Amino acid sequence: MNGAHDLGGKHGFGPIDQSQKENFAHQWEETVFGLTLGCGMLGQWNLDQSRFARECTDPAEYLASTYYEHWLHGLELLLVKKGIITEAELQSGKSACTSQLTAASPQKVSEILSTGAPTTLPEHKPARFKLNQLVRVKTDNPKSHTRAPAYIKGICGTINHHHGTHIFADEHARSGTKTPEHLYSVRFSATDIWGSEAEPDSCVYVDLFEPYLTEC
Repeated sequence: MNGAHDLGGKHGFGPIDQSQKENFAHQWEETVFGLTLGCGMLGQWNLDQSRFARECTDPAEYLASTYYEHWLHGLELLLVKKGIITEAELQSGKSACTSQLTAASPQKVSEILSTGAPTTLPEHKPARFKLNQLVRVKTDNPKSHTRAPAYIKGICGTINHHHGTHIFADEHARSGTKTPEHLYSVRFSATDIWGSEAEPDSCVYVDLFEPYLTEC
């Protein structure tokens, strides 16, 4: 979706602040991080749905919030949407009933974090594009989650690498279905994206799913 989170190429936000050395600037951020992981392990939503929940924050609120405030908003939205808690419970901070869901054990948490969840899927159709082929990023503007950044839409690039077939993030966020789609690394000329002020002879590489692309 074209939300406030899609800041690539946007002016006016200044350089990225790299002064923070710790993972968490405040204790509550570590708590939110742990809650998000723990609740995600209840199996009621997937990673792409979690990302989309954060993107659904009101644009003005999103830009005025910190990174882990985005995480907290997304978690609250999912907990209420999935019926795990009610809006009244969220506002009061008190549980009104006992959940039937079971939290992952420490051993299970360790297993999940150490193994992760692969995104690769068996190939279901031939790849549409070949290495060194010229492609254009579609200018589609879905209202749901997408991994195609706005700053490359409408721009032509060259297929640099084929990563195989992976879970299509857009459909995974929308319906929870693990739909296979080919994933490519596409090379763009920096001047095609940023204009004549871009560094000469430099390139930008973006991983893009096949449905985002068309022939140039």
